[in-house]
Amino acid sequence: MNGHRPSFSGEQNPAYGLLQYILLKEKEMFILGNLFIAIAKVLDIGLSIYMWLIIIRALISWVNPDPYNPIVRFLVSATEPVLYPIRRRLPLFGGIDFSPIVAILLIIFLQTFLVQSLMQIGMNLK
Repeated sequence: MNGHRPSFSGEQNPAYGLLQYILLKEKEMFILGNLFIAIAKVLDIGLSIYMWLIIIRALISWVNPDPYNPIVRFLVSATEPVLYPIRRRLPLFGGIDFSPIVAILLIIFLQTFLVQSLMQIGMNLK
């Protein structure tokens, strides 16, 4: 033996430097995967809450609510930006407003497609 020990620093051993780079990238991918999963969960909760707001507004509309009630005003102001464009594009069927049903179907689609896709991307990055 000539007393020469192999170096494990990235400067002299390119394989070790590559290993450090790969491990660093794996950590970054782990963090990115967690970010996608967190976004998916928050989006899923937000969409569920919004769906319930639409359902409550549709149910309240059957009883002719007081338009000055703060809860009714909140429900209208929170849901009208989504329901109005849908209502504008749908024809009226005997005076029945189907825009809440269409909005709920869109929310279910987003929960099934977008949220699940973000979750899957996040899981694959871990």
